[in-house]
Amino acid sequence: MATRSRIGIEHEDGMVESIYCHWDGYPSHNGSILQEHYRDPKKVEELIKLGDISSLAPEVKAPKGHSFETPVDGVVVAYCRDRGEGYNPGRIDSSIEAYFKSDVEEYGYVFTKEGKWLVNGTDLNNVL
Repeated sequence: MATRSRIGIEHEDGMVESIYCHWDGYPSHNGSILQEHYRDPKKVEELIKLGDISSLAPEVKAPKGHSFETPVDGVVVAYCRDRGEGYNPGRIDSSIEAYFKSDVEEYGYVFTKEGKWLVNGTDLNNVL
């Protein structure tokens, strides 16, 4: 069974751009990957630019041969890039507060302007 989540980034103007992630959204999986491998805002932006994803992994860039049907271990699986589905751009919320009040699936993650990961409104460090 899927544990759905949303993964977002807070922009300088306070707006949050987020994408849907279908699998393994719980903090001990997606939260740990985000905390360990997505500390650079540029890498978080790269992830968000993929649009909705099937599964999160430490690496965003896909090597040759990576696809939805034959995923390379350790690489994000994205619906558009890897499955050929239409691009679904990130959802925009007006603020972190608005983001967490909206539908963030079972878990909602956001990388703040200060470089901190929050999950469902709480510092991810306090949850892991």
